[in-house]
Amino acid sequence: MKLTLYKSDTAGAIASVLCVIHCLITPIIFIAHTCSQGACEMAPSWWKNIDYVFLLVSFVSVYRSTQTTTSKLIKPLLWGSWTLLFALILNERLQLFLIAETITYFTAMALALIHIYNLKYCQCKTDKCCTTNG
Repeated sequence: MKLTLYKSDTAGAIASVLCVIHCLITPIIFIAHTCSQGACEMAPSWWKNIDYVFLLVSFVSVYRSTQTTTSKLIKPLLWGSWTLLFALILNERLQLFLIAETITYFTAMALALIHIYNLKYCQCKTDKCCTTNG
């Protein structure tokens, strides 16, 4: 059971950090591209859809981590962070409200840190200590 816990929290933390890197690098890449091409082009659809890949990996990681954590506090923190990240990315895509992108960065980093905390919090000595639901 220890291996399953480590995989979900590790995958969630990595996905969240990669999401932040993706968000930070995007403007730099397209500014460089614009300067080199002399024209402003739209981002390729595959690049825009990476957000959804990160959300899917994060969702699975949060789901699995909340099934295996021994902390009652971690569950709402993981789901709350994921839900907020989902809403922020959806808002960015639909452009419903003007929200600073730094909030998305902080939310993704918070999700990564919660996964890392959960990874350190549940130090199993047996196969059954991380399988409690409460």
